[in-house]
Amino acid sequence: MTGITDFDALRRAMAENSEQPEGPARNARAEELLAAAERLNVPLAVIEALGHQLKVYNYSSEKDRMFVPFARLLRMWDERPEDFDEYETHSLHWVFKWVSAGMLDQPHIPLASVEKWLGEMEHRYRLAGHSERAVRSAEFSVAAHVGDRDRAERAYAAWLAADRDRMADCHACELHGQGAWQVECGRDAQALELWRPVLEGEYSCAHEPHTVLASSLRPLLRLGRLEEARAHHLRGFRLVRAMESMRGAYAAHVEFCALTGNEARGLELLAERPAYFTDTGHPRSRMEYLAVVALLMDRLGEVGLGGQRVPGPAGRTWTAAELAAHARAEALELAGRFDRRNGTAHIGEWVRARMAQRPLVERLPLGVRTVRSAPPAPVAAPAGPAESGAPGLAALLAEARRLSDTLQPHALEAWAAVARAAEGAELDVRDRAELAEHKAMSQGPEGAALFERAAGLYAEAGDPGEALAARARGAYVRALAGEVDAAAAAVAGLYDEVLALYAGQGTGARQTASVLMSRARILMRRVYEGAEDATSGLVSPGVLAEAEQAVREVLALVRGHAGGDVRLTARGAEARGMLATLAERGGDPVRAAELFQRAATDFVAAGLPWFAVEYEVQVAALSHRLGDPAGSERALRAALEHGGPHVEPTGRAQLHLQLAEVLGGRGEAGEAAEHALEAAHWADEAGESGTLGAWARHQLGGLLLREGRYAEAAEVLESALPDLSAETHGDGAVVQAQWWLGDCLSELGEHRAAAERRLQAAEIARHWPEQQDHATLAHLAAESLSSAGLLEEAERAYARAGELWRALGNPQFLVRSLRARAWLALRGEDGAEGGRELMARAVRVCEEALEAAGDPRARDGLTAELGHTHRQFGDLLARSVAEEAEDEVIQGAFEAALVQMDRAVAVFGSLGADGLDSRTGAQLAAAWLETDLGRPADAAARARAVLAAYEDGPEDDEPARSRRTEARQILGLEEPPGR
Repeated sequence: MTGITDFDALRRAMAENSEQPEGPARNARAEELLAAAERLNVPLAVIEALGHQLKVYNYSSEKDRMFVPFARLLRMWDERPEDFDEYETHSLHWVFKWVSAGMLDQPHIPLASVEKWLGEMEHRYRLAGHSERAVRSAEFSVAAHVGDRDRAERAYAAWLAADRDRMADCHACELHGQGAWQVECGRDAQALELWRPVLEGEYSCAHEPHTVLASSLRPLLRLGRLEEARAHHLRGFRLVRAMESMRGAYAAHVEFCALTGNEARGLELLAERPAYFTDTGHPRSRMEYLAVVALLMDRLGEVGLGGQRVPGPAGRTWTAAELAAHARAEALELAGRFDRRNGTAHIGEWVRARMAQRPLVERLPLGVRTVRSAPPAPVAAPAGPAESGAPGLAALLAEARRLSDTLQPHALEAWAAVARAAEGAELDVRDRAELAEHKAMSQGPEGAALFERAAGLYAEAGDPGEALAARARGAYVRALAGEVDAAAAAVAGLYDEVLALYAGQGTGARQTASVLMSRARILMRRVYEGAEDATSGLVSPGVLAEAEQAVREVLALVRGHAGGDVRLTARGAEARGMLATLAERGGDPVRAAELFQRAATDFVAAGLPWFAVEYEVQVAALSHRLGDPAGSERALRAALEHGGPHVEPTGRAQLHLQLAEVLGGRGEAGEAAEHALEAAHWADEAGESGTLGAWARHQLGGLLLREGRYAEAAEVLESALPDLSAETHGDGAVVQAQWWLGDCLSELGEHRAAAERRLQAAEIARHWPEQQDHATLAHLAAESLSSAGLLEEAERAYARAGELWRALGNPQFLVRSLRARAWLALRGEDGAEGGRELMARAVRVCEEALEAAGDPRARDGLTAELGHTHRQFGDLLARSVAEEAEDEVIQGAFEAALVQMDRAVAVFGSLGADGLDSRTGAQLAAAWLETDLGRPADAAARARAVLAAYEDGPEDDEPARSRRTEARQILGLEEPPGR
C-alpha cells in the first residue's frame, strides 16, 4: 500500500494487478487499491478503482461480489456524471451486460429483479444513444435460460437485426452465443460454421477462443469429426487450465473425457482444480461442473471401478460411487433452485440430460499420457458345460479342433476351455493326447515334458506319426531353452523314423511335415544364435547350408501335398520365411526381402493374414536398409492391415511408430502424426507409457509442431517429458523434446516458459562434444528471454551464445548475437551508447570474416549479413534519440543513421539480383530519414530509384508490390496539397 500517493501510482498498481493470475489474491489486491483510491480524494480515482474491482471479480470464482461495486458506480453516475471521463462512461454502460448475465447466474436473485434490470439496461442504453443489440442479446439469454423458446427466438432475431455499436459484445463472444443457441436447437453443423472465424483466429478476446473450443467438443463428436474434437480439447484445455473464472469451459473438457473413453484423463482434470467442487461465487458453473463430475463417476462405475478412489471435495476421501451420488445430489439441488426461481423445469431437465449422456466414442486417443481406467477385457474363453446354456464338452472339442486345424487365433484359449470342461470327465486317449499337447504349447519352453506325455498318448491311440510330431515339437522347445545341440541330436532320430514311416504309408504328409519343420526350426536356432565365420563376420557357411537343406526338404514335401490343407500351406510359407532369413544372414538383403514378401503373400492367400505381419515387418526393415522408403511404407501398411486386432498392443504401437517415422521422413507430417498418435495409444494399452509411449509422444509432438499445431504439440510434449530419460531414450531425445517444446511455447507467446525449456535443453547439450546445438539453444533462449522482457537474463544468454559461435567459427551467428545485444542495450541501462558500441563490433566482426573468407558462397552469406548489420545499425541510431531531444541532437542521430543506410544499400547492391529486396528496403528507410531531415527532394529521388529497380519485375511479387507502395507513399509527400 505504501507508495500509492498519487493517481498515476494507483493506475500503475491497477495495471500490475490486472496482469496477475485470476483468483482471490488478485481480488484482495483490488480491494486494497480501492481503499487507496478513496484516500486520494479524487472522484475519478475511485471510479477507476471500482471498475478495476468489478473487472477482477467478474474474471474470478467470486462473480457474486461484483454487484456491490457496480451499484456504487451506478449511484455515483446518477449523482455526478461529470466525474466520469469518456472511457469510464463507456465502461459503466459496458458492464451492464456483465451484471445482467451475473444476476441470471445467481438463483437467489428473483427473476422479476432480472427482468427489471433488463428494462433498466434498455432505458439507459436508449438515453446514451446506444443500439439495442446488446439489450436484445441480454433478453435472449434470459429467455433461453428459463426455456422460453418462442421469446428466445424473437430476441435472437432482434439481436442479429440490430446495428452493431460500441456496446455490442465483441465478434468472438457474439458468435459463441449464437453458435451455442444452434447447438441447443440441435443444429451442430450450423454452430460449427458460425464458430469457424473464432476457431481460425479471425476473432478473439480474453475468453475466446477458449469457450468456443470447449463448446465445440460435443458437436464435433456427434458429427464424427473426431480429429478436430481431439485437437480442440488439447488446444482449448491449455487455454482454460490456469483461468479460475472458466469453470464452465473446464467442465466441458471433463465431459469430453467422459464421452470418449478417457476417464483417467478426466480424473486428472478433476485433481488439478479441487476448488471447483466448492467455489460458490458462480452457482451456474458449479452446477455444470458437478453434473459432468457425476457423468464421469457414473462411467467409472459402469466399467467396474465404482470403488476406485477419486479426487473430490477436500476434507475426506472419495470413491467414484460416493462422488457420483454427492455430485448428482448437489447438481440437482442447484438446478432445483434455478427452476424455483425461474418457474420452469428447464434447468433440471437440462442437468439430468447432461448426466445421462452415453459415450460418443469407445475411446478416442489423445496423444497425452493417460492410463486406462480399467484394463482391457481379456479374450473371452468358451464357457464350460456347467454354466447355463453353455456348449457341452463335445461342442467345445469340435470348436477347438476347428480352430487348431485352420490355425486360427485363440485356438489355445479354446483348448483351455476344453480342459476346464473336461475336469472329472471320461475322455478317450486321443482326446487326452490333444489336450496334453495344446497345454504343452501354452507353456512354451517349459512344455517339453508335456510333449513327451502327449507323444505317449498318441502312440497308445495308434497314431505313431502324431507321436513323432509331438516329440519333435518337444525337441524344439528344448532348443528354445538353449539346448540346441541336444535338440538337434534328438530330432535327427525322429527325422529318420518319420521318413521311414511316411515311405511305408504309416503316416501322412501333415505329420511328416511337422517333424521336418521342427528339425528346420532347431537348425535355424544355430543361425539365429549367429555362429559367425571368423573372416567374413557373417554366419558360418556350414551352418547356413545345413539349415537351408532342412528348410528345402520342408518345401519339397509340402509343394505337392498342400492342396486345401491350410497347415501344409502354412508350413511352406514359414519355410520361405526361413530361406529369407538365411539369405539375409548370408549377405543378400535383396533376395531376403523378396522371399519375406513371398512368404507374407502366401499366408494372406491362405486366409491367414495375421501370420504375414512378422514377414512384412522384415520387408520394411530390409527396404529401409536398401534405401527404399516406399517399399518400407508399403510393407508397414500391409502389416497393420493384416495384423488387425490379432497383433498385441506393443506390436501395434511399434508398427504405427515405424510408419510414422517413414512418413515423417518424406514430409507427410499430417499422416505421420496420426500414426504416432496411434502408437502412443497402443503403448499406453500395453502398459508401456513410460518407455515406448514416451518415445511415440516425443515423435508426435515434433510432427504436430511441423504442422503448426503448437498448442496440441505443447500438450503432448509436456506429457512426454516426465517419462523421457537419458538412460532409456538417450539425452538427445530429451534435448529435442525440450527444444520442440520451447519452439511451441514461443509460437504461443509463452516466452518465459519457452526460455526455461530452451535453457534446460542447453544445459544438457553443454556437455556434448559437438557444441552447435548448445550454441543454437543458448541463442534461442536469449530470444525468448528478450521477448519475455527479461533484459539482463537475455543479455547474458546472448553473450554466452556469442562466445559459443566464436569458438565454433560461425561469424554470421556471432554477428546476430551482437546485434541482438545492441537492441537490448538500447532498451536497458546501457542505452544508446552501449547499443552503438555493440552494433559497431558487429560490423567489425563481419568485415573481418569477409576478409578471411575464401569460399564464394560463404562470402555472399557474410556480405548479406554485413548489409543487414548496417541496416539495423541505422535503425538503432534513428531510434536512439528521444522525441523531446534538442533538434541538433536528433539531426545528428538521423545523419549518422543515414550513413549506415547508405552503406547497407551499397553492400546489398554488390549482391546483384539476390540483394535487390534488401537493397530497396534500405533505400526506402533512407528516404524516410531524408524526409525527417527536411529533404523531400532527396527522399523522392530515392523512392524513384526503388520504382525503377522494379520497373520490369512481376506485379504479383509481394516484396516488389510492398516496395512500390511504400515508394509511392514517399513520393506523395512531395506532391502539393490537393493535387
